[in-house]
Amino acid sequence: MTDDLSLDARDGLPPELKVLLDDYPREMWQGHPNFSGLTAFWLQMHGKFRSVQTELLGLTQAYLDAKEDPMRFGAATSRYTGFFLEGLHGHHNIEDHHYFPQMVALDARVARAFDVLDADHHALAHHMNALADATNAVLRPLQNGEDARDPAGKLHGVQSDFQSFLDRHLTDEEDVVVPLILNYGDNFH
Repeated sequence: MTDDLSLDARDGLPPELKVLLDDYPREMWQGHPNFSGLTAFWLQMHGKFRSVQTELLGLTQAYLDAKEDPMRFGAATSRYTGFFLEGLHGHHNIEDHHYFPQMVALDARVARAFDVLDADHHALAHHMNALADATNAVLRPLQNGEDARDPAGKLHGVQSDFQSFLDRHLTDEEDVVVPLILNYGDNFH
């Protein structure tokens, strides 16, 4: 692992930032008495983000392989990307302004981890803009009935990179947040 904890450089959080994960490993989360509706909902949202990304990558690859109708590809890509970006923005906004401040107050040992997760949200905003731009670069020629394979190839690369960055963030966030909730409960307002 590198000392650089930026989203684009790390391959996970160091153990000192996942202070409760050893006490609450993933395999015991769902059976824990403090595994609440909030925790299940949080993990479900993360799963939806991952699922939509996989769907988008599949759609783009199918278009590149000439196995997807261009109009269906354009409509589905526009709809799924809009849903994905809007949902992700809202999710991060709620975390940054509501949940994360309350969670940091529960255990000072996780403060640095939440600083890293907050920095991830800022880094992901740039990746979200790149995804929106790459998606629009594909939709413009499709709307004019033109071939969009070159911009679709670039979009596929942006989607793939974004998937890696977001999965890294979601996994790291889960490794900090879920053990914290299991340890202290979900008494958030």
